[in-house]
Amino acid sequence: MIQYVIIAKDGTDEGAHDRRMEVRPSHLEGLKVLKASNNFISGGATLDENGKMNGSVMIIQFETQDEFDAWYKTEPYITQKVWQDVHVRPFRVAMV
Repeated sequence: MIQYVIIAKDGTDEGAHDRRMEVRPSHLEGLKVLKASNNFISGGATLDENGKMNGSVMIIQFETQDEFDAWYKTEPYITQKVWQDVHVRPFRVAMV
């Protein structure tokens, strides 16, 4: 499996938080599918100084780059423009 870490910041426009909250149920449903197929390792929301969600960090894995690319193109936070600044890096979870 190829593992990836995604570090994503939400948009900063006036509607950014509302957009996140509107899209969030679809995003979480997708994570359930990833978890059931052993593709989701860990993740969660980053928070601003007031505890308000403003981005995400995810660790996921796929058998191939093509599988990752197919998922990425359909991720609701991507397609609905919740995430505006996204960094995807190869990653290796430490086995301790």
